[in-house]
Amino acid sequence: MSKNRYLICLLLCGVLLYYGVPRLEPYNSGLAGIFSICWLGFALMVIAGNLTAILYTPKNQHVRNKKISKDQKRKKIRYFQ
Repeated sequence: MSKNRYLICLLLCGVLLYYGVPRLEPYNSGLAGIFSICWLGFALMVIAGNLTAILYTPKNQHVRNKKISKDQKRKKIRYFQ
């Protein structure tokens, strides 16, 4: 489920870039140029964060949860004995 969320965030960021980049003017002097550069920087950070989350999430989360629950059951059995 979380990978779907990351993909939706990437698509939304792509749409914002598609509409926003033609309107930005990073070579202007003053606040308009600074705002454009900051906006592009934050967009790149969002893209990098979501791609990192997609690429480096563990694949076997369910297996780990089952192992933990089996270990917990063993501890409970030992406790009751």
